[in-house]
Amino acid sequence: MPAVQTKPIVVNQGRSLADYRVLVLPGLYGSEPAHWQSRWERLYPAFERVVQDDWDTPALPVWSQRLQQVLHTSGQPAIIVAHSFGCLTTAHLAKLQQDDGLIAAALLVAPADPEKFKVVPEVQTTLPFPSLVVGSSNDPWMTASRARYWAGQWGSDFVQAGALGHINAESGLGDWIEGQCLLLDLLQRIT
Repeated sequence: MPAVQTKPIVVNQGRSLADYRVLVLPGLYGSEPAHWQSRWERLYPAFERVVQDDWDTPALPVWSQRLQQVLHTSGQPAIIVAHSFGCLTTAHLAKLQQDDGLIAAALLVAPADPEKFKVVPEVQTTLPFPSLVVGSSNDPWMTASRARYWAGQWGSDFVQAGALGHINAESGLGDWIEGQCLLLDLLQRIT
């Protein structure tokens, strides 16, 4: 396994992740310490977690409002690194057009199924920023075909990452090097 690079990697005409805020947006119950999102925060201390008041209640308007509040604490554009219900939160905020152009791109990993949460109308939109949806062939919460469908709805590129379950701590991904590479690929798509 290659070593994790902790210094900003320069790509896209001299841009690096350091040019953006990286906001980590966990899903339901937050991301425990073994989750790749939490591990990325430890690897890259500049990454910021969007903390919800109640991780146990998936309330889309409340979670979107919190994301909006965090976005407005700085004028620096952000790259969202979302997992599960965090993906729906990102889409909902974009539909409301309340990001004020502060979202530069979004990595949407193992999205929660909007039908399960009965929020299809709230997240049915084309995202106004580059985005990449990452799905798993054996995700128990959203089939790969449904993840691909939602990637199409959102105007996102889609990556089928293989049999990684819900792409969470139980998937045993460690620092998820492949995901870090996807994040850097997404950085190159920002115009």
